[in-house]
Amino acid sequence: MEKMPYRPELDTQMQTIQTPAVDIVSTDWRTGLPVLSGKRVALRELRMSDAASLFAMLTTEEVARFISPPPSTVEGFERFIAWTLRQRAAGTYVCFAVTLQGFDTAIGILQVRETEPGFSTAEWGFAIGSPFWGTGVFEESAELVLGFVFDTIGVHRLEARAAVRNGRGNGALVKIGAVHEGVLRKSFLRNGEYLDQVLYTIVEDDWRASREAVTPLHVQIH
Repeated sequence: MEKMPYRPELDTQMQTIQTPAVDIVSTDWRTGLPVLSGKRVALRELRMSDAASLFAMLTTEEVARFISPPPSTVEGFERFIAWTLRQRAAGTYVCFAVTLQGFDTAIGILQVRETEPGFSTAEWGFAIGSPFWGTGVFEESAELVLGFVFDTIGVHRLEARAAVRNGRGNGALVKIGAVHEGVLRKSFLRNGEYLDQVLYTIVEDDWRASREAVTPLHVQIH
């Protein structure tokens, strides 16, 4: 999801959103995202207090070069966070903050949006601060989100798009088992240039079969 669904021009006024002071415990993700805990990472709902750390992590050149321009200010990230909460409540989109176990600072995001009504087909994307590239943070976070997407939301087909030039992003998707389905020619406008993108998919049946072949990741949802 290199082309972020949030666009600042569609959200010019800040709406008051009360983010929870404690983690949500709910069987309905539309009322609040659960915390997904692995060995090294914990994924949770975004909070307004995450705006400063996300601004620092996601606006660097190496992170932003292959995604739609992120918000250019901390206040812009606050508007983005408010938007994610409204879209989650509407049942069309989820966005998890990535944190390390024992630390509550957001170091990136993983987001999923429906591409057809009912979330049968969805698209996902990710952005992680470059200090955490190559540490296994993305792989573990992705596994947690895949379990949530297929087991809780009920997605059947999950798509991702990565610029052909984005070698690291392509490699990360292949590493977690995404299947290369084709090239979308000149499908992503970035800095005035149309870039080719690779379309990757993970289908529920394939994901479940792969889970049976490996030792399951220990996951706690609370």
